[in-house]
Amino acid sequence: MSHLVEPQDEALTFLAAHLAAGGTPVRRIDTHAGIVFLAGPRALKIKRAVHFPFLDYSSLERRRAACAAEIEVNRLFAPAIYNGIVAVTREADGSLALAGKGEPVEWAVDMRRFDETATLDLLAARDGIGADLAEALGRVVAAAHAHAPRADAGSWIAALATFIDQNELAFREATDLFAAADIDRLTAASRAALADKHPLLEARGGAGLVRRGHGDLHLGNIALIDEVPVPFDAIEFDPLIAAGDVLYDLAFLLMDLVERDLADAANAVFNRYLVETGRAGDMDALAALPLFLSLRAAIRAKVTAARREFVDAAERAHIGRAAQAYFTLALRLIAPPPPRLVAIGGLSGTGKSALARRLATRMPPAPGAVVLRSDIERKRMHGVAEAERLPPEAYTAEATRRVYARMADKARRALTAGHSVIADAVFARPEERAGIEAVGRDCGVPCHGLFLAADLAVRLARVGGRRGDASDADERVAREQEHYDLGSVGWRVIDAGCTPEQVLAAAAEAVGSSHAS
Repeated sequence: MSHLVEPQDEALTFLAAHLAAGGTPVRRIDTHAGIVFLAGPRALKIKRAVHFPFLDYSSLERRRAACAAEIEVNRLFAPAIYNGIVAVTREADGSLALAGKGEPVEWAVDMRRFDETATLDLLAARDGIGADLAEALGRVVAAAHAHAPRADAGSWIAALATFIDQNELAFREATDLFAAADIDRLTAASRAALADKHPLLEARGGAGLVRRGHGDLHLGNIALIDEVPVPFDAIEFDPLIAAGDVLYDLAFLLMDLVERDLADAANAVFNRYLVETGRAGDMDALAALPLFLSLRAAIRAKVTAARREFVDAAERAHIGRAAQAYFTLALRLIAPPPPRLVAIGGLSGTGKSALARRLATRMPPAPGAVVLRSDIERKRMHGVAEAERLPPEAYTAEATRRVYARMADKARRALTAGHSVIADAVFARPEERAGIEAVGRDCGVPCHGLFLAADLAVRLARVGGRRGDASDADERVAREQEHYDLGSVGWRVIDAGCTPEQVLAAAAEAVGSSHAS
């Protein structure tokens, strides 16, 4: 069925010609909801005159309001890109003008053009998403959420049920793409998960963590501008769609990375976000993450399928396959495997944190394990930046006991929520190792303990080469640790003097890990 409600050809033809005046090359980009013209340093975005169950641009006034709302909501994420709105007007002689004196016949969002080849979907296709960029993404999203205005939690929670219903309806209209039995399974599982997590979502709303976020935070809506990832094109047409738990907003980005098989980047974004926000309560909220991820994938499947209406036959099949891939992912994400607990110990310089980062991406459920690092927890506990060196009194026995207790609390909460955890600390004392093992027992999750061992020369070289790291351990500390009485280490001891690949292989074999799903 067609969702177009009125023609816009005259205004679109005018804009293309107007922007091309003087020989400026013009590029047109079409989506299910809009048309963007790129010309020189400028971009103009028209709302397509469509009416979907989830989006209504059917009247000129609705399109004007949507343009104005787009400027308002995107200033939180990309203030340097969005200039204002501009009208295409009908002049007295019947001709069209841009920002003329006549009556508006169409509205556009006026934007500063950026390099459209620098959106992260294209960068990911060419080069992947490296560790530094993934970390930057986590920081950018956390910073935006910190300033996002609160939204009405009750309305948003009620809207989630509507989103599930709308997805089901759209899927059943595309019988050539989605099997009825699979639609039944996804819809039933999504409704059950929403009912089960309703009290958690209400509590998160009461804590002010349901906010007006981006709403459409996938890689195609993030550009690298001056080496900084900048989200743009936030949802403006419906405050309920743009609103949500902050982890629901983040889930779109995580889902997109998972769908593209960028597991390392997804896990790095995820863990950096959790570190930046520093909310222990986010560990509890991980119970809702499978629903959030699955719902994001299902919405993407629905929206992608809708794009088939606006493309030629050659592209229609490709878009259909993309929609099916998102749908399959939604089915997989809504039914996560049980969580796992891994504790990685070892003296400073044995490579615990490097192993934790690489192993985390292999541990389900998506987007991989929460990594709890004692060095970072200690810095957070003392309210300093990760790379800021702490005084000796931050390393007393009592201070260290509190760090391990903080890690144990977060691990217990994450495991209870159904999410895997890697605890990264020295674990030099038998009671420290016993403590994390007790967390696993309490949660009914076996603890896989790994203890990395390396010669002093190797450890000295590694700690001496650190720059900007959360660890304060230096060569003096490494030498002192040689005299630690570790007691009986009942964990799997791994030779950390090998290559990183060999260490990872040994660790993965020990815990029976596979790529996160």
